[in-house]
Amino acid sequence: MGHSLLILNGPNLNLLGTRQPEVYGSTTLTDIEDACRATASRLDIDVSFLQSNHEGVLIDAIHDARGVHDGIILNAGAYTHTSIALMDAIKSVCIPVVELHLSNIHQREEFRHLSYISKVAVGQICGFGAAGYPLAIEALTGYLGTS
Repeated sequence: MGHSLLILNGPNLNLLGTRQPEVYGSTTLTDIEDACRATASRLDIDVSFLQSNHEGVLIDAIHDARGVHDGIILNAGAYTHTSIALMDAIKSVCIPVVELHLSNIHQREEFRHLSYISKVAVGQICGFGAAGYPLAIEALTGYLGTS
């Protein structure tokens, strides 16, 4: 295998498929993980997944990624707009992170326009729904190949 990526999903993303499908679509988190595995297999990379509704669990996962994963794809959900702690964790581990959102946060409520994650991420993908995850894998794998 080539690179190893950690795909982290934050609060309420365990409810994908049933939570506000008009905003987040009808694809479940399991469906997304299956699509990610298919993309990873094609690219000959390893992917691991974690979803948590708890900020500290996400921070611990970022810390634990050191020496294990080459990059992180993070959909921090609402923590994107509130968590300086997640931003600091990313900054502390020196692992490239792609920020991901299913919806286009820049077209939504004003409070969603602020992203603490984007301040330390190598890039952001938003607005492409579940298709954003394979896009993020492709983008991060390309970034890792050039860095």
